[in-house]
Amino acid sequence: MSIEETIKRYIAENMLFSDDGYAYPDDASFMEEGVLDSLGVLELALFVEETYGFRPSQQEMTPQNFDSVVNLAAYIRRNTFVPA
Repeated sequence: MSIEETIKRYIAENMLFSDDGYAYPDDASFMEEGVLDSLGVLELALFVEETYGFRPSQQEMTPQNFDSVVNLAAYIRRNTFVPA
């Protein structure tokens, strides 16, 4: 499963509580679409740590890294060796 698919599945199951999957485009803003709030970003950081083995710093929890599937997947790739 790709990083993007893993992220979407996690958000759909644990934040949206959806059985229908993640219904937004990969570049949709989590904040603008109401998918996440600031607490959700912290939960997403914990997901990154548990799933990909590194802890995001507070300085890294920015919209450029944590505000869409595209941004989060790119951030994870920059910090790990995970194939596309």
